[in-house]
Amino acid sequence: MDSYETHEHDVLVIGAGGAGLRAAIEASAGGVSVGLVCKSLLGKAHTVMAEGGIAAALANVDERDSWKVHFADTMRGGQYVNNWRMAELHAKEAPDRVRELEAWGAVFDRTRDGRILQRNFGGHRYPRLAHVGDRTGLEMIRTLQDHGIHQGMSVYMECTIIALLKDGDRIAGAFGYYREKGRFVLFRAKAIVLATGGVGKAFKITSNSWEYTGDGHSLAYRAGAELLDMEFVQFHPTGMVWPPSVRGILVTEGVRGEGGILTNSKGERFMYGDIPDNYKNQTAKNPEEGMRYCLGDKNCNRPAELLTRDHVARCIRREVREGRGSPHGGVFLDVSWLTHSDAFKDFKDPAWCKERITNPVEHIKKKLPSMYHQFKELGGIDITKEPMEVGPTTHYVMGGIRVDADSQMSRVPGLFACGECAAGINGANRLGGNSLSDLLVLGKRAGEYAARYAKEKSAGQIHNDQIEAAARWALSFMDQPAGDENPYKVQQDLQEIMQDLVGIVRVEAEMQKALGEIEKLKDRARRVKAVGNREYNPGWHTCMDLLNLMTVSEAIAKAAIERKESRGAQFRDDFPAKNDAEYGKKNTIISQAGDGTMQFRWEPLPEMPDYLKQVIEDQK
Repeated sequence: MDSYETHEHDVLVIGAGGAGLRAAIEASAGGVSVGLVCKSLLGKAHTVMAEGGIAAALANVDERDSWKVHFADTMRGGQYVNNWRMAELHAKEAPDRVRELEAWGAVFDRTRDGRILQRNFGGHRYPRLAHVGDRTGLEMIRTLQDHGIHQGMSVYMECTIIALLKDGDRIAGAFGYYREKGRFVLFRAKAIVLATGGVGKAFKITSNSWEYTGDGHSLAYRAGAELLDMEFVQFHPTGMVWPPSVRGILVTEGVRGEGGILTNSKGERFMYGDIPDNYKNQTAKNPEEGMRYCLGDKNCNRPAELLTRDHVARCIRREVREGRGSPHGGVFLDVSWLTHSDAFKDFKDPAWCKERITNPVEHIKKKLPSMYHQFKELGGIDITKEPMEVGPTTHYVMGGIRVDADSQMSRVPGLFACGECAAGINGANRLGGNSLSDLLVLGKRAGEYAARYAKEKSAGQIHNDQIEAAARWALSFMDQPAGDENPYKVQQDLQEIMQDLVGIVRVEAEMQKALGEIEKLKDRARRVKAVGNREYNPGWHTCMDLLNLMTVSEAIAKAAIERKESRGAQFRDDFPAKNDAEYGKKNTIISQAGDGTMQFRWEPLPEMPDYLKQVIEDQK
C-alpha cells in the first residue's frame, strides 16, 4: 500500500462533467475536503456536447409553464415508471439551479426584455430550454469549472478508477491509474460520488465520446450497488450519417426546435402520418401551425418533429427500412427551407413569420452555430442551403445505479451517484434538456449529502489485499504470454452485437443470442493482451474498459428480455404493445450474486402521493 501514490479526502467525486462538478462544488461548500477525478482533461467531459439547453420551468417565454407542467411532462415522457420523487425535486428545483448558474457567470440567450430565453424541445409542452445557441453544455462546463476551481478542491486529471475499496459494507476509497504514465494511485475517502456518464461505447453507432464505457455502472455493481431499468437505452433520432468518419455525432434537437423539418426521399414529412393518440391534442394538425409554434406563437401546437425521441427514432428507422431513406441510410433534416423566399407564402400571415426571421441565414447561424460549423467542416454541407442527412444514434441510458431520491446514495453506505450513471428520474425515456437540469439538481444533492455523510463518519480501513488484487488484475493484461486477443477487436465485436441484436427494435431470440455471444466475448476478454509498456498505452486502457462494457451490455440485454412489452425507449417487435397491467408499476433490478453471476428481479414502484397524482390528472 505504501508503494502507491496516495491521496486522502472526505469526499471523492469520480467524473468531472456537469454532475461531477456540481457535486464537487456543493460538497466543498459543505466544508469538507474534496477530490475530483477526471478520466480526461478538466473541461473535456462529454457534457460539453450537450447542445439544446437546460429544461427548467422559468416561464420566461410562456407564463403558463410551471413545475407542475414540467413534472407531468417528465412523467409522461418516462411512461410513468420514473421515480416520482426525483421527478418532483427536479421540476421544483431546476429554475433555482439555472438562476444560480447565471449568478455564477453563465451567459444565456436573452428575450427582448433581458430574461433568459427558452426554446421548444421534444416532449415539453411549453418553451422550456434555457440555452446558449446550441452550445449550452459547453457554457455549463465553463461556468461550473470556473466557479469550482476556486472552492479549494483537488483535481486529478487523466486518471481512471478501476476499483472501489470497502471497509466491510461501506465505501473506504478507490484505486486507479494515471493514463499518461500508467502509474497506480490510491484514494482514501469517507464518501464517493460517481458521476461517470453513460454506456454509449458498448454500441457501434453512438453520439457518446470515448469516455462512455459504463465505468460508474460497473464499479458500483461490483461494489454491491443495484442497477435499475438498464433496458431503457435512448437512441437519439438525429445523428450524422455521412461521411462514415463522423457517423453518430449528435445533431441537436434544437434544429427541430428552431423550425427544422424531417422528410424522406419522396419529400414527405413522414412524422405527420404517425402521431400517437396521447399527443394528438397537443400536436399541430398542419405544417403552418407547427412552424408558427417553432417560431414562437404560444397559441399553436407543436409539430410532429418534436414528439419524444423514442417515437421519432422508430419512425426514422421505419422510413429507411421501407426504402424511403436518404442515399446514405438516414432521412433528411432541413432547416434551410426557412431561408427560401417562398417559405412562408402559403401562411395566412406571412408578415408575422418574416418579422420573426428578418435575416434567416444569419438567424440559423446565430441560433445553431455549432451545427453550422459541424456540417460545414465535417460533411462539407451548408445547412442554410441544403438539408442534413440524419439517423438514430445511441445517445443516453435512462437506466443506471439505483439511488435514494433525496440523498442520491446507493444501497452501499457512502457510495453516491448522480447524472447519467444514476437512474430513476427519467423512467423509460428522457426528455431533451432534462439531462442538464438533472445534472444541476441531483448533482447538487449528491454533493450535499455526501458531505453530510463524510462529516458524520470516520475514515474506513482499506485492506491491502483489495489493492493488490486490483493491481494484479490490471497488470495481468501485460504479463500474460499466452494472450492472443486484440482488445480493440473484442470491443468492436461487442459493439456490433449490441447494435444489431439489442438496438432500437428488439426481439427475444436476438437478445438471447446476444447474451450467448457476450459470454463468448467474456472468455476472449480474459485473453486480451496489451503490447508495449504502461506509458501512453491505449491498448492497455481498452483491455480494462472491456470489463465495464461487458457488464453493462449483459445488464441491458437481461433487463430488456425480462420486460416483455414496448415502453418508452424499449421497443419489442415481439411485444409491440405497452402492458400496464403487467409491467406498468415495476422496475427491473440487476445485482451481483455471491458467486459473481448477474441476478435479476422485479421491484414494485413506490406509490405516488395523491397530490402528485392530481397534478398529472390536471395536466392531461
